[in-house]
Amino acid sequence: MKILKIQTLRGPNYWSIRRHKLVVMRLDLEDLADKPSDRIPGFYEGLLRVLPSLEDHFCAPGCRGGFLQRVREGTYMGHIVEHVALELQTLAGMNVGFGRTRETATSGIYQVVIEYLEEQAGRYAARAAVRLCQSIVNTGSYPEAELAQDLQDLKEMCSDSALGPSTETIVKEAEARGIPWRYLNARALVQFGYGIYSKRIQATLSEYTGILGVELACDKESTKQVLRDGGVPVPRGTVVYYLDDLPDAIADIGGYPIVIKPLDGHHGKGITLNINSWEQAEAAYDAAKGESKGVIVERYYTGRDHRVLVVNGKVVAVAERVPAHVVGNGKLTISELIEETNRDPRRGTGHENVLTKIELDRTSWDLLKEQEYTLDTVLESGEICYLKATANLSTGGIAVDRTDDIHPENIWIAQRVAKIIGLDIAGIDVVTADISQPLRETGGVIVEVNAAPGFRMHVSPSEGLPRNVAAPVLDMLFPPGTPSRIPILAVTGTNGKTTTTRLLAHIYKQTGLTVGYTTTDGTYIGDYLVEKGDNTGPQSAQMLLHDPTVEVAVLEAARGGILRSGLGFDASDVGVVLNVAADHLGIGDIDTLDQLANLKSVVAEAVLPKGYAVLNADDPLVVEMAKRTKAQIAYFSMNPENEIVKAHTQQSGVAAVYENGYLSILKGDWTLRIEQAINVPLTMGGKAPFMIANALAASLAAFVQGVGIDYIRKGLTTFRASASQTPGRMNLFNLGNYHALVDYAHNPASYEALGNFIRNWPGERIGVVGGPGDRRDEDFVTLGKLSANIFDRIIVKEDDDTRGRDRGAAAELIIQGIGQAKPDCRYESILDETTAINTALDSATPNSLVVILPETVSRAIKLIEARRPIPEQVQQVNGVEVTNSVKSSLANQI
Repeated sequence: MKILKIQTLRGPNYWSIRRHKLVVMRLDLEDLADKPSDRIPGFYEGLLRVLPSLEDHFCAPGCRGGFLQRVREGTYMGHIVEHVALELQTLAGMNVGFGRTRETATSGIYQVVIEYLEEQAGRYAARAAVRLCQSIVNTGSYPEAELAQDLQDLKEMCSDSALGPSTETIVKEAEARGIPWRYLNARALVQFGYGIYSKRIQATLSEYTGILGVELACDKESTKQVLRDGGVPVPRGTVVYYLDDLPDAIADIGGYPIVIKPLDGHHGKGITLNINSWEQAEAAYDAAKGESKGVIVERYYTGRDHRVLVVNGKVVAVAERVPAHVVGNGKLTISELIEETNRDPRRGTGHENVLTKIELDRTSWDLLKEQEYTLDTVLESGEICYLKATANLSTGGIAVDRTDDIHPENIWIAQRVAKIIGLDIAGIDVVTADISQPLRETGGVIVEVNAAPGFRMHVSPSEGLPRNVAAPVLDMLFPPGTPSRIPILAVTGTNGKTTTTRLLAHIYKQTGLTVGYTTTDGTYIGDYLVEKGDNTGPQSAQMLLHDPTVEVAVLEAARGGILRSGLGFDASDVGVVLNVAADHLGIGDIDTLDQLANLKSVVAEAVLPKGYAVLNADDPLVVEMAKRTKAQIAYFSMNPENEIVKAHTQQSGVAAVYENGYLSILKGDWTLRIEQAINVPLTMGGKAPFMIANALAASLAAFVQGVGIDYIRKGLTTFRASASQTPGRMNLFNLGNYHALVDYAHNPASYEALGNFIRNWPGERIGVVGGPGDRRDEDFVTLGKLSANIFDRIIVKEDDDTRGRDRGAAAELIIQGIGQAKPDCRYESILDETTAINTALDSATPNSLVVILPETVSRAIKLIEARRPIPEQVQQVNGVEVTNSVKSSLANQI
């Protein structure tokens, strides 16, 4: 077997709308192409020995053991690799279950699709599955050491990429609320929401967390001073920077017992409690000095350690923290009890699990000595041996929920402390004998205030009720009733995507909102280009959606981006599907129109149920998509008598149609006319039907999203098919004696649509034609046939990038099509695009139209502009602004 390609999908995609995280592996089975598993000696037995847990895979039979039944009876290796890749991830702690395997049009080559939780691990699992299955085919087994290494590698990949426990808690709550999120790969920032509604966190710091509050909380002595000045009970203490000052500091606070800790420490590092001798104090000073320049010396207060969590001014959880310890059973030594405790599946390294494994350090040895224990001591049943002085979970401690026990006065103090320090999210450490009694009665104190407090102890306490502390954080970031998403309008189709996207963005601009939009020409925010190039994939969409200045996103979604990575958003408010026609067939294992329609349908299926799928009622393949989406449906049509539209509107559905020369909105029994097509510059005075269809789609998409008719009308009448607004889309230039038209038509459907306009031109029609080299031979022949029926004279050129074809091969196929359609047609072959364009322009006859269908739009426009076309001047035609070039062309055609 040979892996030909591995792709990673991260959004709604061709294989699944709901499951966004998928690896797609193109796998060549080679000599196993015609060998189902029952014809491979010993394969079933070997697979069962290596991965007996595959017994839990149901597969088609729908019962436990169903997959292994398929293997025993005979199934192909692509299917087996799928299940093995899923199982490897599951055994490594990443529970995944979705997979698909489909043979491509090339015999023996399969698309194997597997779900992943962590991207690198998913790709690794795909490769490991092929390696494992090939080994069993070759040898009947897979080395146990290699399997163990695979699982270890997968576990490490999962751990390395995992969010911190507090961040993960907030992310899961966001997902439950349908709030989109993204890890920003910069300072561990996570962004929630889209556009202007987006908010960011870093662990449990939010964008509302004040820098002054964080700085104050990190300076523990200053925190204590500010709280003392506010009448809050805090420990007596001071700060020293040199060991020589330590004796005087101890004396100043009244002597032993004392606490020594770093001035700006965290996670309990460098803290020593209950110090009762100079020897202990000296060692504790050295430990604290290793964490901070300054060392805090405080009076030691006996009592239980509590963490009070305050979010947005309210106490939301309280936990009692108990230092790492073991409890005797009269049989096991302390060392054995530690080993037994660490075997608890809830314990892991660092923050990877609910609890942390106990590891002994200097403090542990001191405590053992103080308690007169050794590791070989056998504790009596119920006897407790403490192994850490501090109660941090990160050092092996446990947490007991006390949220329902805290006294109201203590709640008031904690909320006041958070306000005094200036933190929106604060972890307040309280030492008191009884949290259910006021601190003033128990002699309790606030020993510390923490910015970015951990949530693990509250979400997964060792004892007591788990508390959903992420909910109040998200309530603070997104108060109930406030949005987290900006409107997203996605546009796809074989032809017209870029024009429709630009027009829709232009319509939305009339509302005064800041519109971000992506096209094949670039990514834009408002009137400014952010990034030039073909930006119709998910990366460009993500750029806009996470830009805090964007209020509306209009996103062109091309087939390539959907195939490579899926959509760049989880769901949209409007999904527009313009048409489905033969283009790019045979590329990316999309070989038929039905497959292409299924791919384009992703845009319609990803629309939210309350949103709208805007579909072309004149295209049967697009109409079928209505059955696959859960969204509301809105149709557009060039035919007001379209039966689908009539039935839809009779049931109170909304539609847009071209009727009596008007672009109109229909709903039920009423008709709302937007504007006459002749007054819409994009439609070339109503002479370009495909542009009318694009205008209908854009108008309808805006209308269902609540944009007013006046804004839609203004957008339609001020949007022109110019090189500045729609480069390469029906750009008409007035060169005095003749006109030149630049359009990016490159497939049969777009040639035919363009032809409907060109055939109306009164003078000679000259075409400079070609097509991308990665199209099928029959596509080029069809382009030639269409060209012969559109143009009086043809110059056949080729793209600079032949995309793997020999130079001249594509042109020969086009010429073949010209000859088949019209043997007497005048044509010549000039392969170089620049020479071909200049030749056509030089030979243009009076009143002729030179139509250029270029590879590089900007180059074609520069060649025309070098001839100094008559500048566009906006004039009034029937009260509507149009350019002089459009006006003159209309005058010639009417």
